[in-house]
Amino acid sequence: MPFYENVFIARQDVSSAQVEALTEAFANLVTEHGGKVTKREYWGLRNLTYRIKKNRKGHYVLLNLDAPPAAVNELERNMRINEDVLRYLTVHVDALEEGPSAMMQARSRGEERERERNRRFDREGAPAEAEGGEA
Repeated sequence: MPFYENVFIARQDVSSAQVEALTEAFANLVTEHGGKVTKREYWGLRNLTYRIKKNRKGHYVLLNLDAPPAAVNELERNMRINEDVLRYLTVHVDALEEGPSAMMQARSRGEERERERNRRFDREGAPAEAEGGEA
């Protein structure tokens, strides 16, 4: 079966639990039509570059699919109908990524930088501005 990557953006006023339920419903739809979802990633609530239907933010979700084209067509039809989905994009790929996506890798690198910054801050003590001294 062909491989696909699908990313959809859900409305900002939908809770994370509702986004998870929506993702589960889409995954079940794909499995009912003979495909399978090999990976699901919730990228979080992120800012949109421009407003979409009066929303400034959206919940981003990635689905890696190993499914026939009919299952992908049905998935996209349901995403068009669902009022909680602002946008979606499905791309045919040659092979599916095994590890975390680039978005999740960037997030983990950012967290590592923050931890390192906090470690340096703890070792060096408070910065000069926080000590109350004038320059």
